Amino acid sequence: MPDKRTHRGQHPADARLFAPEAIGNLRAAVADFSLLLTKSYADKSALKLVGDKFSLTQRQRLAVMRSACSDQQLELRKQRQVSLSNLASQPIAIDGYNLLITIEAAISGGVIFKGRDGCLRDLASIHGTYRKVTETVPAVKLIAEFLGHIGIWEVLWLLDSPVSNSGRLRTLIGELARQSGWDWEVKLSLSPDAELKETELTVVSSDSVILDACTSWANLAAEIITRKLSSANVVDLSDRN
Repeated sequence: MPDKRTHRGQHPADARLFAPEAIGNLRAAVADFSLLLTKSYADKSALKLVGDKFSLTQRQRLAVMRSACSDQQLELRKQRQVSLSNLASQPIAIDGYNLLITIEAAISGGVIFKGRDGCLRDLASIHGTYRKVTETVPAVKLIAEFLGHIGIWEVLWLLDSPVSNSGRLRTLIGELARQSGWDWEVKLSLSPDAELKETELTVVSSDSVILDACTSWANLAAEIITRKLSSANVVDLSDRN
């Protein structure tokens, strides 16, 4: 069946799965899962233990998984995080789909989760194919406006070439950049993760695999959503409350 979605909004069940009365259990699940990760339990078995304990659905388990991290991961991420205020006039590398889809979801009212590390993450998935939605162009423009406001001009966007329609998205972002005079390079990559792990540039991503390996990173999605999308549906699942 073709994907006919025009928005990056929330799943029909999200209002129930992430209702206020469910948040306490979800936060407790994040705390328990993070503790098991800290004790070196395997991700899959630890998530099953926690998910079964709290009778979580698959979508709730995904939210818990994306919001949790071990104490060791948390400390390393804190050490490597760079404040956006310290990046003025410096080049950055953006995990393209990671940032864009999160901002699209926030604009469209999708549920956004705040995790232990302060990152904001969505539950959207492109399943090997990216589909442009109503929020795509506004999201790109919002990212550009925000970066310009804080003095970041030189940007490398990395998009997964194996994902269908990456070429079209590259063209779209490139055209917007040319029309507006943004100093952006939009590159297709067989493995953006590998490039982002190795680059000397400060990385923009909330992907845990990248955050645990890159030299430095900036929490751009959280800054944009917090400062420019105050009505976004952000659910705080951090266990530090």
